[in-house]
Amino acid sequence: MQVFHTKSKVIITCNKRLSPYLLEEVKALGYDVVRDFPTGLELDITLSECIRLNLNLRCASQILYCLKSFKAGNPEELYREMVDMPWEELIDFSGYFSVTSNVDNPTITTPLFANLKVKDAIVDRIKDKKGIRPNSGSDANKAVVHLYWKDNDADVFIDTSGETLAKHGYRKIPGKAPMLEALAAATVLSTKWDQKSPFVNPMCGSGTLAIEAALIATNRRPGLFRMNYGFMHIIGYDEQVFFNERRILKDQVIKNVDLQIIATDISEDAVDVSRKNAKTAGVDTMITFEVCDFAETQVPEGGKGVVVFNPEYGERLGVHSKLESTYKRMGDFMKQECKGYFGYIFTGNPDLAKKIGLKATRKIEFYNGKLDCRMLEYELYDGTRRPEGERPTKD
Repeated sequence: MQVFHTKSKVIITCNKRLSPYLLEEVKALGYDVVRDFPTGLELDITLSECIRLNLNLRCASQILYCLKSFKAGNPEELYREMVDMPWEELIDFSGYFSVTSNVDNPTITTPLFANLKVKDAIVDRIKDKKGIRPNSGSDANKAVVHLYWKDNDADVFIDTSGETLAKHGYRKIPGKAPMLEALAAATVLSTKWDQKSPFVNPMCGSGTLAIEAALIATNRRPGLFRMNYGFMHIIGYDEQVFFNERRILKDQVIKNVDLQIIATDISEDAVDVSRKNAKTAGVDTMITFEVCDFAETQVPEGGKGVVVFNPEYGERLGVHSKLESTYKRMGDFMKQECKGYFGYIFTGNPDLAKKIGLKATRKIEFYNGKLDCRMLEYELYDGTRRPEGERPTKD
């Protein structure tokens, strides 16, 4: 099977509500999108082209290359279809593979049973053709086969990513209640930040938002921090294609950027973790870290920047009564200290959001895990706002 040079259906998955930002990323790389849906996109490309996407995308989770679409009403039919495929041309008999699945079929009570049927078919086929059984297990760091099975319709994919792309590889120390890197990148991309004016991140936690902002502004892609993907463990993989793409990533990094990124937190440990993560990402010299209460954050004068908060919202951390005053203080801080900026607060608690005391100009929908969240945007006017079209009066 010449999968590296044969076009097929490719599904790029992402967390729910990230698909608009993933769509913009894929289009910016020059790819035509067949369709988009709430948790991903569909393309028609080769497996070789998946290599470039794996290295470049910030908002994706997995990139799945379709090997076969078929009908299967029960586990026996699934097995027959799978054992008929030339797995010996895809997975080395001395190698290792794992199986993942998304199954909604009335004959299946647990996806693990479907995974076992797929695994058995692959092992039986390779043993029949090569005389040796490949190893298999749950680790996603080698070849990964993915089954999508809904009712009687099934698709079997190579998961070209393996480990999820949503983790960008630089965050060795996560800190408390960290925001997933793909979500952090999407929230930065959802703002009106021009990637040149100041980016201020009070309550920075483990620094993910500030680091993602620095990575975006300097065009540093996630592929710079990772050296293992699922596509590397498929027969026919040409490592030269990977190293060529990685060289392009290095060449396109924007150096010597004149940019102010400020990240503060009241926790000395959090700031220490942030610094270490930023150093791993290669952007520590771009970010000014400081230990202080968020209200003492030094906001550069001149306006036109953004200030972004990702506060506790009572789901996992903090106490509601205490957080009410915190949210009010955030509103006061933005109103008094961030004039001319756009302010953003990411929260999963609409009751606490009411305590901010400012009227949001936009409410951008996200999920953090399974929690329904909003990125609230505030236009923080510098001085008194005049009605549109009204001219200032002369003395």
